[in-house]
Amino acid sequence: MSVDRVRDAYAARAAEYTELFGSIEAAAEHDREHLLGWALGIDGRIIDVGCGPGQWTHFLAEHGVNIEGVDLVPEFIDTARTLHPGVSYRVGRADRLGVEDAVLGGVLSWFSLIHTDPEEIDAPLAEFARCVRPGGGLALGFFEGPELVPFDHAVTTGWFWPVDQLCLRIEQAGFQVTDAQTRDMPVSRRLGVITARRSGRGRTSAIESTEELTVAELGES
Repeated sequence: MSVDRVRDAYAARAAEYTELFGSIEAAAEHDREHLLGWALGIDGRIIDVGCGPGQWTHFLAEHGVNIEGVDLVPEFIDTARTLHPGVSYRVGRADRLGVEDAVLGGVLSWFSLIHTDPEEIDAPLAEFARCVRPGGGLALGFFEGPELVPFDHAVTTGWFWPVDQLCLRIEQAGFQVTDAQTRDMPVSRRLGVITARRSGRGRTSAIESTEELTVAELGES
């Protein structure tokens, strides 16, 4: 799935998506507590990759987290800046974060790689590893499944990942997985959250990259 295709698909439904997910109250309380606890344990700046209309970035910033939102979709960034003035947002890509090596305390990738083809996912993971200092953190949300297969997401094709396969790819990029959780949602797909710590070895530079609507269809924002 090309980056341009994903961008255009979300741009076409940005207003609809924002109506559903523009408020942090749309997120599960369990996720708010889990990610807030993770973020408060990070020393240094966090980039919220694929921030959408900015609800997670704003929520964490309100709790004192040093965080910036980055998204591929200009319409989302415009909305985020309007809804949450005083929080930093900019247009950017997961595989080209536009920061120096090892300057970040962490990366939040909350369902922002669900449309990335398996053969292309190493590029953003390597970019995360390049940008995060040793000892820094990664939190990644995804849709979990027993097989690595595509599915018909409401916006554009998504991927189910088995936990062990995605953990392996994360570790190959230069992180050490510290926790992996999955849970069923009453009206949605099975969700997974992986947290990891940047190790002092592994890939440190980005690979050359290629590039729901109801709450139940879209899953987590």
